[in-house]
Amino acid sequence: MELPQLPPLSTNRSFHYNPELQRLLTGKQLLLEDLPFSMEEIQKHHELSYLAYRKGVKQKPLSCTRCGTTDPSWFAEFPCSRCGKAEFYCRKCLMMGRVSECTSLVSWAGPEPGFDQVTEPLQWRGELSEGQKAASLRVVEAVENSSELLVWAVAGAGKTEVLFAGIAKALSTGKRVCVATPRTDVVLELAPRLQKVFPDIKVAALYGGSDDRHEYAQLTIATTHQLLRFYRAFDVMIVDEVDAFPYSIDETLQYAVQQSRKQQSSLIYLTATPKRQWQKECRLGKRNYVTIPARFHRHPLPVPQFVWSGNWEKKLSKGKLPPNIMKWIEARLARGKQALIFAPKIKSIDKILPLLRQLHPLIEMVHAEDPDRKEKVMKFRNKEIPILLTTTILERGVTIPNIDVAVIGSEDRVFTESALVQIAGRAGRSAEYPTGGVTFFHYGKTEDMLSARSQILMMNKEGIKKGLIDV
Repeated sequence: MELPQLPPLSTNRSFHYNPELQRLLTGKQLLLEDLPFSMEEIQKHHELSYLAYRKGVKQKPLSCTRCGTTDPSWFAEFPCSRCGKAEFYCRKCLMMGRVSECTSLVSWAGPEPGFDQVTEPLQWRGELSEGQKAASLRVVEAVENSSELLVWAVAGAGKTEVLFAGIAKALSTGKRVCVATPRTDVVLELAPRLQKVFPDIKVAALYGGSDDRHEYAQLTIATTHQLLRFYRAFDVMIVDEVDAFPYSIDETLQYAVQQSRKQQSSLIYLTATPKRQWQKECRLGKRNYVTIPARFHRHPLPVPQFVWSGNWEKKLSKGKLPPNIMKWIEARLARGKQALIFAPKIKSIDKILPLLRQLHPLIEMVHAEDPDRKEKVMKFRNKEIPILLTTTILERGVTIPNIDVAVIGSEDRVFTESALVQIAGRAGRSAEYPTGGVTFFHYGKTEDMLSARSQILMMNKEGIKKGLIDV
């Protein structure tokens, strides 16, 4: 049930709206039970059109207003105690409270609270590379013009620093900014980093269970799941790691990004590995984009080597690994070179680990269900672990200065083009150690393997052409 437009404030001069209610609901869509106010107070604000109600679940076609899902399998019926009828509710976003046909999503429809004016919000003394400078200018343009932009930057190019000037431009003009990412650990890393360079700006970090859930902040760092709580909130929406799971395959999260933007706003995507359709649109001039084809240290990206290893799974079932894989590992151990080795499944690394520990007892493995994952990664950073065996859980977000990288079973469908580019991007990230070996052991080359290598070669070629890579 849509409410009428907010009447002129002059007609409401005798009523002083609750600023706490204003701050809680501005740019949000919450359930009535989420509001810590009396129904009398809420109803008074409603009557004077300071609050807007939207129906939670719509019929014809069946759809959820909060998460946008239209798949009938996500809806179920239940006897509603409020209206006494059997009605549909949405199971897709149930973790944020039940939305049903007679549920209202409540938003603020009155004047927005302002922010303290900060003319120079950015306090950063670092320098950008030439590639970063070009991309930074394009980000500022997108902020100024309320337009859409894809920043296609190689792994390790320094995407976060490229955002600083654009965020500063938005903040200095009173705009509200959100940086969204699919993963909680990225939120936890970015929030203190951005708070440090924007010390006079309130920064809220939103993820499952965070304390900042009800904060009204000018700069918000959030998981894409948390955007389901927002409605027309942000003047600038920045989506980091747009290719990452689950955002890349979940239309609900993509809907949340669009719904949480204001009608006139900027949308900036960041990725090292755009999906093939986007790459095609870039080539055809149908998508506004900028590339950063080189890392700041001006060395080319390591190009993966393809090494045939036969039916490695059959060998593994017999308690062995192909000889060329074992030799690769032995060579790293002999040189004291740390290595990150990826395998497609947890059951694979469970079988591989005992074989590798025959070569060195301190070799470890990590996967998504490992409760000691963070501790093991820290030990690997501290060089206490010589080789770390992992699933795709470490394909991004991990920077170790001096490592080689290998993939066992790179033909497996879990190793998409995006995943393989990210995995290759773990090597050669440091200025002190700008090179690193990347080897894809396989039982037959796949299109994803070939596309990943082609993308890396293309970026190196572009970096050389633009004078961003030393040759």
